[in-house]
Amino acid sequence: MNIWAVLLLSSALAACGGGGGGGGKGGSSGASSSASSEINLPGTPLTQQTAARLLVQASFGPTQATIDGMTGNTAETWIAREFEKPQASALEYVDQFAPTTPTQNMFWESFWKGAISGQDQLRQRMAYALSQIFVISFDGDGITVRGVASYYDMLGRNAFGNFRTLLQDVSLHPMMGTYLTHIRNQKENVATGRVPDENYAREVMQLFTIGLYQLNLDGTPKLAGGNPVESYTNTDVSGLAKVFTGWSWGGPDITDTRFYGGGTQDPNRDVIPMQAYPKFHSVSTKAFLGTTIAAQGTANPAASLSAALDTLFNHPNVGPFIGKQLIQRLVTSNPSPAYVARVASAFNNNGAGVRGDMKAVIRAILLDSEARDLTTAQGNNFGKLREPVIRLANWGRAFNAAPSSSRYAIGDTTNSGSSLGQAIFKSPSVFNFYRPGYVPPNTGAATAGLVVPEMQITHETSVAGYINYMQGVIPSGPSSSSGVTADRVIANYASEIALTDSPTQLVDRVNLLLLANGMKAATRTQIINAVSAIALTGNAAAIDTARKNRVYLAIYLAMASPDYLVQK
Repeated sequence: MNIWAVLLLSSALAACGGGGGGGGKGGSSGASSSASSEINLPGTPLTQQTAARLLVQASFGPTQATIDGMTGNTAETWIAREFEKPQASALEYVDQFAPTTPTQNMFWESFWKGAISGQDQLRQRMAYALSQIFVISFDGDGITVRGVASYYDMLGRNAFGNFRTLLQDVSLHPMMGTYLTHIRNQKENVATGRVPDENYAREVMQLFTIGLYQLNLDGTPKLAGGNPVESYTNTDVSGLAKVFTGWSWGGPDITDTRFYGGGTQDPNRDVIPMQAYPKFHSVSTKAFLGTTIAAQGTANPAASLSAALDTLFNHPNVGPFIGKQLIQRLVTSNPSPAYVARVASAFNNNGAGVRGDMKAVIRAILLDSEARDLTTAQGNNFGKLREPVIRLANWGRAFNAAPSSSRYAIGDTTNSGSSLGQAIFKSPSVFNFYRPGYVPPNTGAATAGLVVPEMQITHETSVAGYINYMQGVIPSGPSSSSGVTADRVIANYASEIALTDSPTQLVDRVNLLLLANGMKAATRTQIINAVSAIALTGNAAAIDTARKNRVYLAIYLAMASPDYLVQK
Protein backbone atom coordinates (compact mmCIF):
# COMPACT_ATOMS: atom_id res chain seq x y z
CA MET A 1 0.00 0.00 0.00
CA ASN A 2 1.53 3.35 -1.01
CA ILE A 3 1.73 6.38 1.24
CA TRP A 4 -1.37 8.02 -0.21
CA ALA A 5 -3.42 4.88 0.39
CA VAL A 6 -2.26 4.88 4.00
CA LEU A 7 -3.14 8.55 4.30
CA LEU A 8 -6.55 8.00 2.73
CA LEU A 9 -7.47 5.17 5.07
CA SER A 10 -6.17 6.88 8.18
CA SER A 11 -7.93 10.12 7.28
CA ALA A 12 -11.16 8.26 6.62
CA LEU A 13 -11.00 6.70 10.05
CA ALA A 14 -10.13 10.04 11.60
CA ALA A 15 -13.06 11.64 9.82
CA CYS A 16 -15.39 9.03 11.23
CA GLY A 17 -14.15 9.91 14.66
CA GLY A 18 -15.23 13.49 14.24
CA GLY A 19 -11.82 14.89 13.42
CA GLY A 20 -12.35 15.65 9.76
CA GLY A 21 -16.05 15.70 8.97
CA GLY A 22 -17.88 12.69 7.64
CA GLY A 23 -20.71 12.60 10.13
CA GLY A 24 -23.06 15.44 10.57
CA LYS A 25 -25.39 16.66 13.26
CA GLY A 26 -25.77 19.90 11.38
CA GLY A 27 -25.44 22.73 13.85
CA SER A 28 -23.87 20.56 16.54
CA SER A 29 -20.52 22.16 15.73
CA GLY A 30 -21.76 25.24 17.49
CA ALA A 31 -21.82 27.32 14.32
CA SER A 32 -24.99 29.23 13.65
CA SER A 33 -26.45 29.10 10.17
CA SER A 34 -26.88 32.86 10.39
CA ALA A 35 -23.12 33.19 9.96
CA SER A 36 -23.64 32.49 6.25
CA SER A 37 -27.25 33.55 6.06
CA GLU A 38 -26.77 35.27 2.72
CA ILE A 39 -26.29 31.85 1.14
CA ASN A 40 -29.68 30.68 2.35
CA LEU A 41 -31.84 33.68 1.40
CA PRO A 42 -34.25 32.86 -1.43
CA GLY A 43 -33.05 34.32 -4.68
CA THR A 44 -29.43 34.72 -3.59
CA PRO A 45 -27.13 34.36 -6.63
CA LEU A 46 -24.77 31.42 -6.60
CA THR A 47 -21.03 31.99 -6.66
CA GLN A 48 -18.60 29.62 -8.38
CA GLN A 49 -18.01 27.88 -5.06
CA THR A 50 -21.63 27.57 -3.96
CA ALA A 51 -22.66 26.43 -7.44
CA ALA A 52 -19.98 23.73 -7.39
CA ARG A 53 -21.02 22.63 -3.92
CA LEU A 54 -24.68 22.30 -4.94
CA LEU A 55 -23.58 20.21 -7.91
CA VAL A 56 -21.54 17.96 -5.61
CA GLN A 57 -24.71 17.16 -3.67
CA ALA A 58 -27.34 17.18 -6.41
CA SER A 59 -25.55 15.72 -9.43
CA PHE A 60 -22.71 13.37 -10.26
CA GLY A 61 -20.36 16.32 -9.97
CA PRO A 62 -19.52 19.77 -11.30
CA THR A 63 -18.14 20.67 -14.68
CA GLN A 64 -16.75 24.08 -15.49
CA ALA A 65 -19.61 24.61 -17.93
CA THR A 66 -22.31 23.79 -15.37
CA ILE A 67 -20.63 25.96 -12.72
CA ASP A 68 -20.44 28.88 -15.14
CA GLY A 69 -24.05 28.38 -16.19
CA MET A 70 -25.28 28.45 -12.59
CA THR A 71 -23.14 31.34 -11.34
CA GLY A 72 -25.31 34.40 -10.83
CA ASN A 73 -28.50 32.33 -10.84
CA THR A 74 -30.10 30.77 -7.77
CA ALA A 75 -30.25 27.24 -6.41
CA GLU A 76 -34.03 27.36 -6.73
CA THR A 77 -33.76 28.26 -10.41
CA TRP A 78 -31.32 25.43 -11.12
CA ILE A 79 -33.52 22.86 -9.38
CA ALA A 80 -36.62 24.06 -11.23
CA ARG A 81 -34.80 23.74 -14.57
CA GLU A 82 -33.62 20.25 -13.69
CA PHE A 83 -37.22 19.21 -13.00
CA GLU A 84 -38.10 20.10 -16.60
CA LYS A 85 -35.33 18.17 -18.34
CA PRO A 86 -36.30 15.03 -20.28
CA GLN A 87 -35.16 11.69 -18.92
CA ALA A 88 -32.45 9.64 -20.60
CA SER A 89 -33.46 5.98 -20.92
CA ALA A 90 -31.25 3.07 -19.92
CA LEU A 91 -33.58 0.62 -21.64
CA GLU A 92 -33.37 2.49 -24.92
CA TYR A 93 -29.59 2.36 -24.66
CA VAL A 94 -29.58 -1.41 -24.06
CA ASP A 95 -32.16 -2.11 -26.77
CA GLN A 96 -30.15 -0.34 -29.46
CA PHE A 97 -27.88 -3.40 -29.55
CA ALA A 98 -30.72 -5.81 -30.39
CA PRO A 99 -30.79 -8.56 -31.52
CA THR A 100 -27.52 -9.04 -29.64
CA THR A 101 -28.16 -10.64 -26.28
CA PRO A 102 -27.80 -7.81 -23.77
CA THR A 103 -24.96 -8.02 -21.26
CA GLN A 104 -24.55 -6.44 -17.85
CA ASN A 105 -21.82 -4.25 -19.33
CA MET A 106 -24.41 -2.70 -21.64
CA PHE A 107 -26.43 -1.55 -18.65
CA TRP A 108 -23.35 -0.20 -16.90
CA GLU A 109 -22.42 1.66 -20.08
CA SER A 110 -25.84 3.33 -20.01
CA PHE A 111 -25.37 4.24 -16.35
CA TRP A 112 -21.95 5.76 -16.84
CA LYS A 113 -23.08 7.62 -19.95
CA GLY A 114 -25.87 9.19 -17.90
CA ALA A 115 -23.68 9.87 -14.87
CA ILE A 116 -20.78 11.41 -16.80
CA SER A 117 -22.42 13.19 -19.73
CA GLY A 118 -26.17 13.05 -19.08
CA GLN A 119 -28.03 16.37 -19.14
CA ASP A 120 -30.68 15.28 -16.61
CA GLN A 121 -28.21 15.28 -13.73
CA LEU A 122 -30.56 15.79 -10.78
CA ARG A 123 -32.87 13.03 -12.00
CA GLN A 124 -29.92 10.69 -12.60
CA ARG A 125 -28.53 11.42 -9.15
CA MET A 126 -31.92 10.84 -7.52
CA ALA A 127 -32.44 7.60 -9.44
CA TYR A 128 -29.08 6.39 -8.17
CA ALA A 129 -30.00 7.35 -4.59
CA LEU A 130 -33.33 5.52 -4.90
CA SER A 131 -31.54 2.46 -6.28
CA GLN A 132 -29.70 2.26 -2.96
CA ILE A 133 -32.97 2.17 -1.03
CA PHE A 134 -35.16 0.08 -3.35
CA VAL A 135 -32.41 -2.45 -4.00
CA ILE A 136 -32.32 -5.16 -6.61
CA SER A 137 -29.09 -6.83 -7.73
CA PHE A 138 -27.64 -8.63 -10.71
CA ASP A 139 -26.49 -11.20 -8.18
CA GLY A 140 -30.09 -12.35 -7.70
CA ASP A 141 -31.43 -15.33 -9.63
CA GLY A 142 -33.42 -14.48 -12.73
CA ILE A 143 -32.41 -10.81 -12.89
CA THR A 144 -32.05 -9.72 -16.51
CA VAL A 145 -30.25 -6.82 -18.15
CA ARG A 146 -33.34 -5.38 -19.86
CA GLY A 147 -35.24 -5.80 -16.63
CA VAL A 148 -32.64 -3.86 -14.64
CA ALA A 149 -32.51 -1.11 -17.28
CA SER A 150 -36.29 -0.83 -17.11
CA TYR A 151 -36.18 -0.76 -13.31
CA TYR A 152 -33.64 2.06 -13.31
CA ASP A 153 -35.78 4.01 -15.78
CA MET A 154 -38.74 3.48 -13.47
CA LEU A 155 -36.83 4.94 -10.54
CA GLY A 156 -35.83 7.92 -12.64
CA ARG A 157 -39.37 8.41 -13.90
CA ASN A 158 -40.67 8.51 -10.32
CA ALA A 159 -37.81 10.58 -8.89
CA PHE A 160 -39.80 13.77 -9.51
CA GLY A 161 -43.24 12.21 -9.07
CA ASN A 162 -45.17 10.99 -6.04
CA PHE A 163 -43.86 8.43 -3.58
CA ARG A 164 -47.15 6.51 -3.68
CA THR A 165 -46.71 5.88 -7.40
CA LEU A 166 -43.08 4.98 -6.86
CA LEU A 167 -44.05 2.46 -4.19
CA GLN A 168 -46.57 0.79 -6.48
CA ASP A 169 -44.23 0.72 -9.46
CA VAL A 170 -41.48 -0.82 -7.33
CA SER A 171 -43.87 -3.42 -5.92
CA LEU A 172 -45.13 -4.50 -9.35
CA HIS A 173 -41.87 -4.41 -11.26
CA PRO A 174 -40.99 -7.97 -12.32
CA MET A 175 -37.35 -7.52 -11.31
CA MET A 176 -38.36 -6.64 -7.75
CA GLY A 177 -40.84 -9.52 -7.85
CA THR A 178 -38.04 -11.83 -8.95
CA TYR A 179 -35.44 -10.47 -6.54
CA LEU A 180 -37.66 -10.52 -3.45
CA THR A 181 -39.62 -13.58 -4.63
CA HIS A 182 -43.21 -12.32 -4.62
CA ILE A 183 -43.64 -13.04 -8.31
CA ARG A 184 -45.69 -16.27 -8.64
CA ASN A 185 -46.58 -15.92 -4.94
CA GLN A 186 -49.57 -18.14 -4.15
CA LYS A 187 -52.34 -17.99 -1.57
CA GLU A 188 -52.24 -20.17 1.51
CA ASN A 189 -53.32 -23.80 1.36
CA VAL A 190 -54.31 -25.32 4.68
CA ALA A 191 -54.33 -28.84 3.30
CA THR A 192 -50.71 -28.73 2.12
CA GLY A 193 -49.42 -26.30 4.72
CA ARG A 194 -48.41 -23.75 2.13
CA VAL A 195 -48.26 -20.13 3.28
CA PRO A 196 -47.66 -17.01 1.18
CA ASP A 197 -44.05 -15.96 0.61
CA GLU A 198 -43.28 -13.28 3.22
CA ASN A 199 -40.06 -11.93 1.75
CA TYR A 200 -41.37 -8.80 0.04
CA ALA A 201 -43.94 -8.09 2.75
CA ARG A 202 -41.13 -7.89 5.29
CA GLU A 203 -38.73 -5.83 3.20
CA VAL A 204 -41.32 -3.36 1.91
CA MET A 205 -41.86 -2.40 5.54
CA GLN A 206 -38.34 -2.73 6.90
CA LEU A 207 -36.44 -1.13 4.03
CA PHE A 208 -38.80 0.68 1.67
CA THR A 209 -41.30 2.54 3.84
CA ILE A 210 -41.44 2.50 7.64
CA GLY A 211 -38.34 0.82 9.10
CA LEU A 212 -38.03 -1.29 12.20
CA TYR A 213 -39.06 1.25 14.82
CA GLN A 214 -41.75 3.87 15.21
CA LEU A 215 -40.33 7.33 14.55
CA ASN A 216 -41.02 10.87 15.57
CA LEU A 217 -41.27 13.45 12.80
CA ASP A 218 -37.57 14.26 13.31
CA GLY A 219 -36.48 10.68 12.73
CA THR A 220 -35.70 9.89 16.37
CA PRO A 221 -37.25 6.66 17.66
CA LYS A 222 -40.33 6.71 19.83
CA LEU A 223 -39.61 5.14 23.19
CA ALA A 224 -41.59 3.08 25.65
CA GLY A 225 -39.88 2.38 28.94
CA GLY A 226 -36.67 3.73 27.44
CA ASN A 227 -36.74 1.26 24.52
CA PRO A 228 -37.62 1.78 20.84
CA VAL A 229 -41.11 0.68 19.84
CA GLU A 230 -41.23 -1.80 16.96
CA SER A 231 -43.15 -0.56 13.96
CA TYR A 232 -44.50 -3.96 12.92
CA THR A 233 -44.75 -7.56 14.12
CA ASN A 234 -44.56 -10.99 12.52
CA THR A 235 -48.35 -10.97 12.45
CA ASP A 236 -48.22 -7.83 10.31
CA VAL A 237 -45.78 -9.56 7.96
CA SER A 238 -48.05 -12.58 7.60
CA GLY A 239 -51.11 -10.44 6.97
CA LEU A 240 -49.35 -8.23 4.42
CA ALA A 241 -47.85 -11.25 2.63
CA LYS A 242 -51.37 -12.30 1.59
CA VAL A 243 -51.69 -9.02 -0.33
CA PHE A 244 -48.76 -9.95 -2.54
CA THR A 245 -50.27 -13.24 -3.71
CA GLY A 246 -51.60 -13.70 -7.21
CA TRP A 247 -49.13 -11.40 -8.99
CA SER A 248 -46.93 -12.66 -11.80
CA TRP A 249 -45.65 -11.99 -15.30
CA GLY A 250 -47.47 -9.47 -17.47
CA GLY A 251 -48.91 -10.60 -20.78
CA PRO A 252 -52.06 -10.94 -22.89
CA ASP A 253 -53.78 -13.52 -20.66
CA ILE A 254 -53.87 -14.81 -17.09
CA THR A 255 -53.44 -18.52 -17.72
CA ASP A 256 -51.72 -20.81 -15.24
CA THR A 257 -48.92 -21.29 -17.76
CA ARG A 258 -48.17 -17.58 -17.87
CA PHE A 259 -48.43 -17.30 -14.09
CA TYR A 260 -45.80 -19.99 -13.62
CA GLY A 261 -43.56 -18.53 -16.31
CA GLY A 262 -43.88 -21.39 -18.76
CA GLY A 263 -44.84 -21.62 -22.41
CA THR A 264 -44.54 -18.71 -24.79
CA GLN A 265 -44.04 -15.65 -22.65
CA ASP A 266 -44.40 -12.00 -23.58
CA PRO A 267 -40.99 -10.88 -24.92
CA ASN A 268 -41.28 -7.76 -22.75
CA ARG A 269 -42.27 -9.53 -19.56
CA ASP A 270 -39.07 -8.36 -17.82
CA VAL A 271 -39.94 -4.71 -18.35
CA ILE A 272 -43.74 -4.49 -18.02
CA PRO A 273 -45.49 -4.50 -14.62
CA MET A 274 -46.65 -7.74 -13.07
CA GLN A 275 -50.35 -8.43 -13.51
CA ALA A 276 -53.00 -9.92 -11.23
CA TYR A 277 -54.04 -13.56 -11.36
CA PRO A 278 -57.14 -13.78 -9.11
CA LYS A 279 -57.00 -17.58 -9.00
CA PHE A 280 -53.83 -17.45 -6.93
CA HIS A 281 -54.76 -14.50 -4.68
CA SER A 282 -55.68 -15.04 -1.04
CA VAL A 283 -59.31 -14.27 -0.26
CA SER A 284 -59.00 -14.62 3.52
CA THR A 285 -58.90 -11.68 5.94
CA LYS A 286 -55.69 -9.66 5.68
CA ALA A 287 -54.76 -7.72 8.82
CA PHE A 288 -51.62 -5.59 9.15
CA LEU A 289 -50.54 -2.26 10.65
CA GLY A 290 -53.99 -1.53 12.02
CA THR A 291 -55.67 -2.14 8.65
CA THR A 292 -58.00 -5.04 7.96
CA ILE A 293 -58.98 -6.08 4.45
CA ALA A 294 -62.11 -8.18 4.84
CA ALA A 295 -62.35 -11.66 3.41
CA GLN A 296 -63.24 -11.52 -0.27
CA GLY A 297 -65.97 -13.57 -1.89
CA THR A 298 -64.24 -13.01 -5.20
CA ALA A 299 -60.49 -12.49 -5.26
CA ASN A 300 -59.54 -8.88 -5.95
CA PRO A 301 -55.74 -8.56 -5.96
CA ALA A 302 -55.77 -4.95 -7.18
CA ALA A 303 -58.06 -3.78 -4.37
CA SER A 304 -55.95 -5.58 -1.77
CA LEU A 305 -52.76 -4.05 -3.15
CA SER A 306 -54.22 -0.56 -3.26
CA ALA A 307 -55.38 -0.77 0.36
CA ALA A 308 -52.03 -2.13 1.52
CA LEU A 309 -49.92 0.45 -0.29
CA ASP A 310 -52.18 3.25 0.91
CA THR A 311 -51.64 2.03 4.47
CA LEU A 312 -47.88 1.97 4.05
CA PHE A 313 -47.80 5.31 2.23
CA ASN A 314 -49.81 7.06 4.93
CA HIS A 315 -47.81 5.64 7.84
CA PRO A 316 -46.21 8.50 9.81
CA ASN A 317 -42.79 6.85 9.60
CA VAL A 318 -42.40 7.21 5.84
CA GLY A 319 -41.49 10.91 5.73
CA PRO A 320 -38.67 10.75 8.29
CA PHE A 321 -37.54 7.26 7.29
CA ILE A 322 -37.17 7.94 3.56
CA GLY A 323 -36.29 11.61 3.97
CA LYS A 324 -33.35 10.91 6.25
CA GLN A 325 -31.93 8.31 3.88
CA LEU A 326 -32.12 10.71 0.94
CA ILE A 327 -30.35 13.37 3.02
CA GLN A 328 -27.65 10.79 3.77
CA ARG A 329 -27.23 9.91 0.11
CA LEU A 330 -26.99 13.54 -1.03
CA VAL A 331 -25.80 15.79 1.79
CA THR A 332 -24.70 14.45 5.17
CA SER A 333 -24.64 11.15 7.04
CA ASN A 334 -25.95 12.51 10.33
CA PRO A 335 -28.48 15.27 9.68
CA SER A 336 -29.84 17.04 12.73
CA PRO A 337 -33.29 15.99 13.91
CA ALA A 338 -34.54 19.44 12.93
CA TYR A 339 -33.29 18.94 9.34
CA VAL A 340 -35.01 15.54 9.13
CA ALA A 341 -38.23 17.06 10.52
CA ARG A 342 -38.22 19.79 7.89
CA VAL A 343 -37.79 17.26 5.09
CA ALA A 344 -40.41 14.92 6.59
CA SER A 345 -42.82 17.83 6.86
CA ALA A 346 -42.34 18.53 3.15
CA PHE A 347 -43.07 14.86 2.45
CA ASN A 348 -46.24 15.03 4.55
CA ASN A 349 -47.46 18.21 2.89
CA ASN A 350 -45.90 19.97 -0.08
CA GLY A 351 -47.62 23.21 0.89
CA ALA A 352 -50.67 22.44 -1.23
CA GLY A 353 -51.97 19.53 0.81
CA VAL A 354 -50.23 16.84 -1.26
CA ARG A 355 -48.40 14.01 0.51
CA GLY A 356 -45.40 12.26 -1.03
CA ASP A 357 -44.44 14.96 -3.57
CA MET A 358 -40.85 14.06 -4.39
CA LYS A 359 -40.12 17.49 -5.88
CA ALA A 360 -41.03 19.06 -2.54
CA VAL A 361 -38.79 16.57 -0.74
CA ILE A 362 -35.87 17.31 -3.06
CA ARG A 363 -36.27 21.06 -2.58
CA ALA A 364 -36.44 20.60 1.19
CA ILE A 365 -33.24 18.54 1.20
CA LEU A 366 -31.15 20.72 -1.09
CA LEU A 367 -32.36 24.16 -0.04
CA ASP A 368 -32.24 23.56 3.70
CA SER A 369 -29.92 25.80 5.69
CA GLU A 370 -27.90 22.79 6.85
CA ALA A 371 -27.25 21.81 3.25
CA ARG A 372 -26.40 25.29 1.98
CA ASP A 373 -24.63 26.93 4.94
CA LEU A 374 -20.86 26.97 4.42
CA THR A 375 -20.24 27.55 8.13
CA THR A 376 -22.30 24.52 9.14
CA ALA A 377 -20.44 22.51 6.51
CA GLN A 378 -17.14 23.06 8.31
CA GLY A 379 -18.41 21.45 11.51
CA ASN A 380 -16.48 18.31 12.44
CA ASN A 381 -19.63 16.19 12.39
CA PHE A 382 -21.01 17.38 9.05
CA GLY A 383 -20.62 15.65 5.69
CA LYS A 384 -20.34 12.18 4.29
CA LEU A 385 -17.76 9.84 2.84
CA ARG A 386 -17.89 9.86 -0.93
CA GLU A 387 -18.67 6.38 -2.12
CA PRO A 388 -16.42 4.96 -4.86
CA VAL A 389 -18.98 5.12 -7.69
CA ILE A 390 -19.51 8.80 -7.00
CA ARG A 391 -15.76 9.46 -7.02
CA LEU A 392 -15.31 7.98 -10.48
CA ALA A 393 -18.32 9.90 -11.78
CA ASN A 394 -16.88 13.11 -10.26
CA TRP A 395 -13.65 12.55 -12.17
CA GLY A 396 -15.45 11.84 -15.44
CA ARG A 397 -17.62 14.93 -15.26
CA ALA A 398 -14.94 17.30 -13.97
CA PHE A 399 -12.60 16.52 -16.83
CA ASN A 400 -15.11 16.00 -19.65
CA ALA A 401 -14.37 12.32 -20.06
CA ALA A 402 -15.71 10.77 -23.26
CA PRO A 403 -15.48 7.31 -24.81
CA SER A 404 -12.71 6.48 -27.24
CA SER A 405 -15.40 4.77 -29.32
CA SER A 406 -19.15 5.34 -29.07
CA ARG A 407 -19.60 3.43 -25.81
CA TYR A 408 -18.88 4.30 -22.18
CA ALA A 409 -17.02 1.04 -21.73
CA ILE A 410 -16.84 0.80 -17.94
CA GLY A 411 -17.79 -2.66 -16.77
CA ASP A 412 -18.08 -4.42 -13.43
CA THR A 413 -16.28 -2.32 -10.82
CA THR A 414 -17.09 -4.44 -7.75
CA ASN A 415 -13.62 -5.89 -7.24
CA SER A 416 -12.32 -4.05 -4.17
CA GLY A 417 -8.71 -5.03 -4.79
CA SER A 418 -8.40 -3.75 -8.35
CA SER A 419 -11.36 -1.45 -8.89
CA LEU A 420 -14.00 0.49 -6.93
CA GLY A 421 -15.42 -2.25 -4.72
CA GLN A 422 -18.90 -1.13 -5.82
CA ALA A 423 -21.13 -1.11 -8.90
CA ILE A 424 -24.74 -0.07 -9.30
CA PHE A 425 -27.17 -3.01 -9.00
CA LYS A 426 -24.40 -5.35 -7.92
CA SER A 427 -24.83 -5.22 -4.15
CA PRO A 428 -24.50 -8.49 -2.23
CA SER A 429 -27.98 -8.21 -0.68
CA VAL A 430 -31.15 -6.15 -0.44
CA PHE A 431 -29.37 -4.13 2.25
CA ASN A 432 -27.21 -2.38 -0.39
CA PHE A 433 -23.42 -2.20 -0.15
CA TYR A 434 -23.80 -0.45 3.19
CA ARG A 435 -26.61 0.23 5.62
CA PRO A 436 -27.75 3.76 6.47
CA GLY A 437 -27.22 3.07 10.17
CA TYR A 438 -23.77 1.51 9.92
CA VAL A 439 -21.38 2.49 12.71
CA PRO A 440 -17.69 1.61 12.14
CA PRO A 441 -16.54 -0.29 15.22
CA ASN A 442 -13.69 0.93 17.41
CA THR A 443 -13.77 4.46 16.04
CA GLY A 444 -14.47 7.89 17.38
CA ALA A 445 -17.66 7.89 15.32
CA ALA A 446 -18.99 5.03 17.41
CA THR A 447 -18.07 6.85 20.60
CA ALA A 448 -19.75 10.02 19.34
CA GLY A 449 -22.90 8.16 18.32
CA LEU A 450 -22.43 8.89 14.62
CA VAL A 451 -23.16 6.67 11.64
CA VAL A 452 -20.85 6.48 8.62
CA PRO A 453 -22.62 4.24 6.08
CA GLU A 454 -19.92 4.23 3.40
CA MET A 455 -17.34 2.97 5.88
CA GLN A 456 -18.94 -0.46 5.58
CA ILE A 457 -17.06 -0.86 2.28
CA THR A 458 -13.98 1.11 3.33
CA HIS A 459 -11.08 -1.06 4.44
CA GLU A 460 -7.42 -1.59 3.64
CA THR A 461 -8.12 -3.61 0.50
CA SER A 462 -10.73 -1.25 -0.93
CA VAL A 463 -8.67 1.85 -0.18
CA ALA A 464 -5.56 0.46 -1.85
CA GLY A 465 -7.70 -0.83 -4.73
CA TYR A 466 -9.22 2.60 -5.31
CA ILE A 467 -5.85 4.35 -5.19
CA ASN A 468 -4.28 1.90 -7.63
CA TYR A 469 -7.33 1.98 -9.89
CA MET A 470 -7.33 5.78 -10.13
CA GLN A 471 -3.60 5.78 -10.78
CA GLY A 472 -4.44 4.09 -14.07
CA VAL A 473 -7.76 5.80 -14.72
CA ILE A 474 -6.53 9.39 -14.50
CA PRO A 475 -4.02 9.18 -17.39
CA SER A 476 -5.58 6.39 -19.45
CA GLY A 477 -9.27 6.18 -18.54
CA PRO A 478 -11.33 3.26 -17.22
CA SER A 479 -12.33 0.36 -19.44
CA SER A 480 -14.48 -2.75 -19.34
CA SER A 481 -11.58 -4.79 -20.72
CA SER A 482 -7.80 -4.74 -20.71
CA GLY A 483 -5.20 -4.11 -23.36
CA VAL A 484 -3.96 -1.13 -25.29
CA THR A 485 -6.74 -1.44 -27.89
CA ALA A 486 -9.58 -1.58 -25.35
CA ASP A 487 -12.38 0.97 -25.51
CA ARG A 488 -11.79 3.54 -22.79
CA VAL A 489 -13.39 6.62 -21.30
CA ILE A 490 -10.74 9.30 -21.75
CA ALA A 491 -10.56 12.65 -19.99
CA ASN A 492 -9.93 15.90 -21.86
CA TYR A 493 -7.29 17.78 -19.86
CA ALA A 494 -6.73 20.62 -22.32
CA SER A 495 -7.90 23.27 -19.85
CA GLU A 496 -5.72 21.84 -17.10
CA ILE A 497 -2.64 21.48 -19.30
CA ALA A 498 -2.99 25.16 -20.21
CA LEU A 499 -2.46 25.99 -16.52
CA THR A 500 0.61 23.85 -15.91
CA ASP A 501 3.01 26.80 -15.98
CA SER A 502 1.31 27.82 -12.73
CA PRO A 503 0.90 24.88 -10.32
CA THR A 504 -1.13 27.15 -8.04
CA GLN A 505 -3.70 27.88 -10.75
CA LEU A 506 -3.79 24.23 -11.76
CA VAL A 507 -4.43 23.03 -8.21
CA ASP A 508 -7.04 25.73 -7.65
CA ARG A 509 -8.93 24.56 -10.73
CA VAL A 510 -8.86 20.97 -9.50
CA ASN A 511 -9.95 22.22 -6.08
CA LEU A 512 -13.03 23.90 -7.57
CA LEU A 513 -14.05 21.03 -9.84
CA LEU A 514 -13.55 18.19 -7.37
CA LEU A 515 -13.85 19.76 -3.93
CA ALA A 516 -15.94 22.91 -4.50
CA ASN A 517 -12.97 24.86 -3.09
CA GLY A 518 -13.04 22.73 0.04
CA MET A 519 -9.34 21.86 0.07
CA LYS A 520 -7.63 22.76 3.32
CA ALA A 521 -4.70 25.15 3.10
CA ALA A 522 -2.15 22.53 4.17
CA THR A 523 -3.39 20.03 1.59
CA ARG A 524 -3.35 22.66 -1.11
CA THR A 525 0.23 23.62 -0.30
CA GLN A 526 1.36 19.98 -0.29
CA ILE A 527 -0.15 19.32 -3.70
CA ILE A 528 1.20 22.56 -5.19
CA ASN A 529 4.68 21.64 -3.97
CA ALA A 530 4.42 18.12 -5.36
CA VAL A 531 3.24 19.39 -8.74
CA SER A 532 5.98 22.05 -8.82
CA ALA A 533 8.59 19.36 -8.31
CA ILE A 534 7.87 18.04 -11.82
CA ALA A 535 10.26 20.16 -13.92
CA LEU A 536 9.17 21.50 -17.30
CA THR A 537 12.55 20.99 -18.94
CA GLY A 538 14.07 19.20 -21.90
CA ASN A 539 12.89 18.94 -25.47
CA ALA A 540 9.32 19.60 -26.60
CA ALA A 541 8.25 15.98 -26.08
CA ALA A 542 9.69 15.88 -22.58
CA ILE A 543 7.99 19.14 -21.63
CA ASP A 544 4.68 17.87 -23.04
CA THR A 545 4.98 14.73 -20.93
CA ALA A 546 5.88 16.75 -17.85
CA ARG A 547 2.83 18.98 -18.32
CA LYS A 548 0.56 15.95 -18.48
CA ASN A 549 2.22 14.47 -15.41
CA ARG A 550 1.62 17.70 -13.51
CA VAL A 551 -2.09 17.41 -14.30
CA TYR A 552 -2.24 13.71 -13.46
CA LEU A 553 -0.49 14.24 -10.14
CA ALA A 554 -2.64 17.20 -9.11
CA ILE A 555 -5.83 15.21 -9.73
CA TYR A 556 -4.47 12.01 -8.20
CA LEU A 557 -3.32 13.64 -4.98
CA ALA A 558 -6.55 15.63 -4.70
CA MET A 559 -8.70 12.51 -5.11
CA ALA A 560 -6.58 10.62 -2.59
CA SER A 561 -6.73 13.39 -0.03
CA PRO A 562 -8.91 13.38 3.09
CA ASP A 563 -10.37 16.72 2.01
CA TYR A 564 -11.85 15.09 -1.10
CA LEU A 565 -12.78 11.80 0.51
CA VAL A 566 -15.10 13.61 2.92
CA GLN A 567 -17.80 15.52 1.06
CA LYS A 568 -18.59 18.69 2.98
